Amino acid sequence: MSRAGLDKNPREVAEMFDGVAKGYDRTNSVMTLGFDRRWREWSRRVLDARPGEKVLDLAAGTAVSTVEYAASGAWCVAADFSLGMLQGGAHRAVPKVAADALRLPFADNAFDAVTVSFGLRNFNDTEAALREMARVVRPGGRLVVCEVSTPTFRPFRFVYMRYLLRLLPFIAKVVSSNPVAYQYLAESMRTWPDQRALGEIVARAGWEDVAWMNLTGGMVALHRGTKPA
Repeated sequence: MSRAGLDKNPREVAEMFDGVAKGYDRTNSVMTLGFDRRWREWSRRVLDARPGEKVLDLAAGTAVSTVEYAASGAWCVAADFSLGMLQGGAHRAVPKVAADALRLPFADNAFDAVTVSFGLRNFNDTEAALREMARVVRPGGRLVVCEVSTPTFRPFRFVYMRYLLRLLPFIAKVVSSNPVAYQYLAESMRTWPDQRALGEIVARAGWEDVAWMNLTGGMVALHRGTKPA
């Protein structure tokens, strides 16, 4: 069993996700009380992929989100640096590529849109990863990020940060194949930038028209941007 540190060493993060790959989708549904499905649906709506478009789903894990985006008729590829996660989604009929988010194996301007769900906080250089995403998206193309964020209601924010996040590792002992990994995941959620701070990072990385929308009281937020034409 392994877990990564908050320095987010790529090798440690990949090994950690290899360890949680078995039953990962089930674990997510249990630990989010089924809200993961709603968050994917909102991501799909905001992405608004269209037939004939090319979409990169980065940190796609087992490709559960990729197949939903592909249902629009767009050509969607799942990219992740955990081979265990990609193998866990081998039964899903979408292209899959092992890829480092900071050195994507794609040409400039290759995609119409890029999306990443609950993976951005696992990259050890957030801004560099967002710049690399911009490189592989055509001018005028779209970015959609679905990620944990900061609850907007102060009393709930206190309970969430102080108590709920500390419960994750204990719940994971029952449902996860690598429960110690959820110690890292809880810590990474607690230290992740809030909505505005992440929006500023996205803008610094070269995306424009940056905006965000809170989901589930701000526990999760969708950020979107456009690559300058």
